[in-house]
Amino acid sequence: MKTRTSSDSQRLYDLLLTARTADKVTLYFRDGRVLSGALVFNPLKGTGRVINIDHETSVDFRLDQLRDVRC
Repeated sequence: MKTRTSSDSQRLYDLLLTARTADKVTLYFRDGRVLSGALVFNPLKGTGRVINIDHETSVDFRLDQLRDVRC
């Protein structure tokens, strides 16, 4: 498994900050999950939530759980 570097974390952090204003984002998790929906991100804590109203789901996440973010 690839180890996380500070540049990976900074890249994901920057992507999440940009994605906060998008209508829909797709989060790719390190465990293989892929979730899409509206993003709520707390930059001070490095945590967030992705909310999919179509599937009526809401999933909390931490920055260190993510592999990629797409808008």
